[in-house]
Amino acid sequence: MKAIVYNIDTREKECLILANYKKHDITVIANQLTPDTLNFIAGKEALIVFNGDPVDARIIEGLKSLGVKYIATSTFSYDNIDLNAAKSAGIKIANIPFKDGGTLENMHQVISNLDNWAAGKCVGNACCCQKDCTIKIKESK
Repeated sequence: MKAIVYNIDTREKECLILANYKKHDITVIANQLTPDTLNFIAGKEALIVFNGDPVDARIIEGLKSLGVKYIATSTFSYDNIDLNAAKSAGIKIANIPFKDGGTLENMHQVISNLDNWAAGKCVGNACCCQKDCTIKIKESK
């Protein structure tokens, strides 16, 4: 899967590279995610969000227009992402479904989310989508 990362620090970048181990084609951009930096996303399927960068309706509309289908956040919280706008755009969202993971453990979860999406699977407990998913419902029972 082709993905892009914005605003990542050195430690996170090292852990992401280790966790990915050349599975996915991940582009790293030092800049923050803004409407002015969206152009780097062209040709990517997924956005990986770090450091609480705001992913509001305007950004999501830009992501949709550029063909992005997935947003994976590297954190437990996803308050910085407009989930309703993502639902309207048909973009799937995943987080880190545990609070106390270390940086490397978190990056393994991000890569696992990309792996599942690339295989056409639900991300299970990491799913933050605002719709009922039969797979997610089964997994939570």
